[in-house]
Amino acid sequence: MIGPSDWVTSAAPESANCANPGLAAAAGPTAASILRTVAKDTEKLIRQLSLISFLMANRRPVSALEIKQEVEGYSSMNEDAFARRFYADRAELESLGIALKVDKPSEGFLESELYALPPENYYLPAIEFSDAELAALRTALALLDGRFAYAEPLRLALQQVSWGRKSPLGADADAPIEMAMTASAGGRELSQRLAKIETAISRRKTIQFSYYTMERDATMDREVDPYHLVFRSGQFYLIGHAHERDAVRVFRLSRIQGKVSYASKAEHDFNPPGDFDRRDYASRADWQMGATEGRARIFLRDRIDWLVARDYGQYGDMEPAANGDRKRGKGSVYETEFSSSRQLVAWLLGWRRNATVLEPPELAAEAEERRKLLRERHSRDFETAKPRARRPGSDRGGRSNGKAETVIRPERFARLVTLAGMLIDSARNDRRLLTADVCDELGISVKELTSDIDVLNVVNFGGGTYVLYAEVAGDEIEVDPEAYGDSFARPARLLPLEAKALVAAIDLFGDHLPQVGLDTAREKIVAALGHDPSEEGLQITVERDEPEIVSAVNDAIASRSVLRINYYKENEDQFTAREIEPYKLARGADGWYVGCRDRKRGAVRHFRLDRTKEAEPTGEAFEHDQAVADQLDGQRWLTAGEPEDARFARVWVSPERARWVREERTVVEELADGALIIEMPFAGTSWLVREVLKGAGDMVVLEPDDAREAVLAAVTETA
Repeated sequence: MIGPSDWVTSAAPESANCANPGLAAAAGPTAASILRTVAKDTEKLIRQLSLISFLMANRRPVSALEIKQEVEGYSSMNEDAFARRFYADRAELESLGIALKVDKPSEGFLESELYALPPENYYLPAIEFSDAELAALRTALALLDGRFAYAEPLRLALQQVSWGRKSPLGADADAPIEMAMTASAGGRELSQRLAKIETAISRRKTIQFSYYTMERDATMDREVDPYHLVFRSGQFYLIGHAHERDAVRVFRLSRIQGKVSYASKAEHDFNPPGDFDRRDYASRADWQMGATEGRARIFLRDRIDWLVARDYGQYGDMEPAANGDRKRGKGSVYETEFSSSRQLVAWLLGWRRNATVLEPPELAAEAEERRKLLRERHSRDFETAKPRARRPGSDRGGRSNGKAETVIRPERFARLVTLAGMLIDSARNDRRLLTADVCDELGISVKELTSDIDVLNVVNFGGGTYVLYAEVAGDEIEVDPEAYGDSFARPARLLPLEAKALVAAIDLFGDHLPQVGLDTAREKIVAALGHDPSEEGLQITVERDEPEIVSAVNDAIASRSVLRINYYKENEDQFTAREIEPYKLARGADGWYVGCRDRKRGAVRHFRLDRTKEAEPTGEAFEHDQAVADQLDGQRWLTAGEPEDARFARVWVSPERARWVREERTVVEELADGALIIEMPFAGTSWLVREVLKGAGDMVVLEPDDAREAVLAAVTETA
């Protein structure tokens, strides 16, 4: 038996058991020098991987005594230490989705328990992807790599699900799509919190943190059982049971202060309630986040009822307006529950005269009061308090531009399992394995790769017989062609973090990729896993567009066909017919756009897909114009959040809303009464007017004058 104290002398197999004695002899000192100072986490990984290999190699259940004697890392422990470590290793493997089967012939005696690892508990069922599905997955990874909080576990997940097929990392970099908004955590500190919470959800660990509460304007300590993560409107939210409130609460990760820590050293702290619907909070509108206050009836003119039905229909009920409501014109009645009347009124004001509150009366009164406030504050000179302090330069809040650091790392366990499979596969198929390729595919450095190989070199499957032996030899990785065990020669089940990353990436794109196949790939992945990861830990909620519109745009891009669209210009409250030459899809912070040449204007434009009512090909083709393509590529307003030819408005924000706005906008002055002056870039007044209306009277344009007048005209129109 080989124990931790023997690693120095047994890091490489004996030459008598190795097909390449020179390889073993040359590599031994390097592995030995590393393993002399092996960290506890590395010891744990070696134990766990050796335990899996030992159980998979045995075709029968084995006793705890056999495990103690045969599995790397346990033999030097006394009985109590072994019992603790073995229990902890089993619990951690279970949290990773690898459950041991335990038979208990005599209840209460560890020595009488028998352990096994059925293949179905470890191996990933074969998934037969089509070429189109794999191409779509490759494109998703290429577009998200480095700009998605879960990009690293996504890489490993794609390696596992595409086992035996062409590497999923060689995607076409010229896909006609731009992702300006991705699910980035928003910087190193936020990413570290997200990673900790991810682990806590998987392992059912209670967490502690300090949290800034907007409503109370106070920071308080929180102890939370984390149930679910939701990504919506560019932010991550944690849903969990707050011990202080003894109720389920929603926490925005950007408002967590300092580090997130575990509340105890126990393996598990809680079991989520069986009747708790994790997806409930992700399926609510902004005005429904909290305890329900009432139900609103809203008349919508036919200008926008189709749009509200498509984008917000899931948050309420829509029906044609009855005779009594048709005095307002053609349209529909939208009924929706609400938790925040202010949030609902702010949403309504953005639709101007196209939305009118019918019931309840108090909600209608609040909407009218806020319209009146907007009119008064923009129809005369508006006096502000004296400045308290000036903040030079930009002081942007928590909004990410999509390029923030994404440091969520997958479990090293998953990386080692994937690497072992790659090494064994290369040896058995006599395939050269280039060091640079492996580093690229796993997203690691040569130093990390060397360390991982050193760990795998001492993983055994019992009796000192090793799973594999390899070493980094310059530009290549040399692997013993006689692999010692086949436990890792097939892809392992996706760990929870990998599964969530894979499904989240698919959900982030929806059906917008030019390739078909993401939806069917998702169905196959969920079937292989036996569950939907979006229901158990991470849910992506993004705007959805009409599938027919998306399909028509993608087809026109691929075939270079002119497209006729019926487009709703929200700022002018009118429809316009346009013929466009579409070049690419682009994902911005507020939805999907088609980048095109507008034939009517003879200029490059972006049209939002969710404002497009119809799209149909004209049957006419257009010639690709590189100047148009270059101009679209050079327009970074989607990514930067501000147009290249932007003007800047100075906008007053009331003390009541200052805390919220500070998170999102550029603060240029703080006033003595707690109000703020912010700076908002805009290319046209229409966008600025819409944003100010959504401020519901708590935002006032100070300058320029034409923007103030545009706001006044808009609220006078809605009177």
